[in-house]
Amino acid sequence: MPLVSPIPVIATTALFGIGALVMRGAGCTINDLWDRNLDPHVTRTRLRPIARGAITPFKAVAFTGFQLLTGLVVLLQFPWQCFFYATPSLLLVASYPLAKRITHYPQAVLGLTFSWGAIMGFPALGVDLLSNTPALAAAALLYSSCISWTVLYDMIYAHMDVRDDVAAGIKSIALKHRYNPKTVLSGLAGMQLALLAGAGIAAGSGPAFFVGSVGGAAMTLGWMIKKVNLDSVSDCWYWFRRGAWYTGGVISGGLFLDYLLKWMGMYVKEEDEEQVKN
Repeated sequence: MPLVSPIPVIATTALFGIGALVMRGAGCTINDLWDRNLDPHVTRTRLRPIARGAITPFKAVAFTGFQLLTGLVVLLQFPWQCFFYATPSLLLVASYPLAKRITHYPQAVLGLTFSWGAIMGFPALGVDLLSNTPALAAAALLYSSCISWTVLYDMIYAHMDVRDDVAAGIKSIALKHRYNPKTVLSGLAGMQLALLAGAGIAAGSGPAFFVGSVGGAAMTLGWMIKKVNLDSVSDCWYWFRRGAWYTGGVISGGLFLDYLLKWMGMYVKEEDEEQVKN
């Protein structure tokens, strides 16, 4: 796969950070609009602005429009092809709040939504997924890995509301698997790691990625799953907030180190030797 120079990588990463912040906010506003009649019945969410009447639904809709417009401004900074890649994600943003009413796996829909950036990163850097089979495979595997990761940490998050969700009629993976949660969490972690490793293979990543990103993620996920007390609201909140940063940090660090080593030509000798053998 082609190696992009550092300046576009840094600029694209910054824009992705802004876009993720804006669109996550839009998703939260849409979720709060849909749940304005459910949130008052859940201890953790009863004081949200719309639920407690501090903000009217009309104002919330107007604010959502502003958030989406800001997201569009960010999107237009990327190559024009990104517009067509990004547009389908809006359907997922709008559908997540409905999922918790009809299925015990709304976290899967959340994963599909929050992980969309794994696909967007490739065309944002000028990689045509439709004509580059290794890039398409890497994007699909990375996207799937991120979905598993999102379901994992949001399952921990959902355990904070188990009792209230039963009373309010809200469905979640935490309720569905309340008697074997850590088995499910371990399975999700294994799936995430396998898919992440597959993405690295498809992208031609080096040892730094597999040791730092995959190995580091295995350590942080295993530590989190072992330590989290799913019966404690405060402990679930702690690991939901911190666990994503721990795992995301080592994955990002491994990716960045792998990129730097490639950019500095540290892997060239190994690749040349491999080509000679073939």
